[in-house]
Amino acid sequence: MEKYVQIISESFTGYFHYLYQEIVNPTWTSYFYWLIGLSLLVWLLEIVNPWRKEQQLFRKGFWLDGFYIFFNFFLFSLIGYNALSNVGVELFNDFLGLFGMENIVAIEVDGLPAWSQLLIMFLVADFVQWNVHRQLHRRPWLWEFHKIHHSVKEMGFAAQFRFHFMETIVYKTVQYTPLAMIGFGIQEFFIVHMFTVLVGHLNHANVGWGYGPLGYIFNNPKMHIWHHSKELPESHPYGMNFGLSLSIWDYLFGTAYLPKSGKEIELGFSGDEEFPQNFTSQMAFPFKKSKS
Repeated sequence: MEKYVQIISESFTGYFHYLYQEIVNPTWTSYFYWLIGLSLLVWLLEIVNPWRKEQQLFRKGFWLDGFYIFFNFFLFSLIGYNALSNVGVELFNDFLGLFGMENIVAIEVDGLPAWSQLLIMFLVADFVQWNVHRQLHRRPWLWEFHKIHHSVKEMGFAAQFRFHFMETIVYKTVQYTPLAMIGFGIQEFFIVHMFTVLVGHLNHANVGWGYGPLGYIFNNPKMHIWHHSKELPESHPYGMNFGLSLSIWDYLFGTAYLPKSGKEIELGFSGDEEFPQNFTSQMAFPFKKSKS
């Protein structure tokens, strides 16, 4: 027990110093400034060539979503997620130790070319996320958390990060085992992660790109807008277009839906008129809902 208490203590102080150094001593792998840079880049694209031209520059929910970016990217880890995840990893390693195992790496990728390591990591992570995303819509208790993301009424790049912190826990927990079976370095993870942030920003942005034939591989704004449609078709009662970075999973498994231009469709979910509009109330909503 003392070991885990120490891990928690060191995680809090360690992450605080890491975040501080990220801000005051930026490097080429600083998440903080990459996040700001990518956000400004995609916002500029919205300004220069907006798809919904009547939508305001500071759209409905803009500042709330901006706060969600920094909360889910940094503050949540500072508050406690980094400590909990480090304890979780140590508990998992201790469990493996009971069977005389040091790790569960099943595929050695160190000898592969860098591009193939990145591709494998990206495909595995995205497929796992696609499956988790489907469950967020199909399981009632998970949907109560995911409603926060679907409370967006006007789409913009920052809407990507409007989600409950429990989604981070669910996604990362499910992702951990398959990714732990493949050995990757922090540099590979950084590249893949920032690429997915860029794609996610673009998917939610007020830009009308469909990517042409590449739209059958990569998720895009014209496809993802339908995922946020308030009215669901009878053929997809639990939702559609679940891909985060890739759309190919939806086309392969029959969850793709792009009937026409979604430029003017209403966003949200049934009953969202009574959904809370501020951060603290949204964080508390799923827990209150589960008690009732």
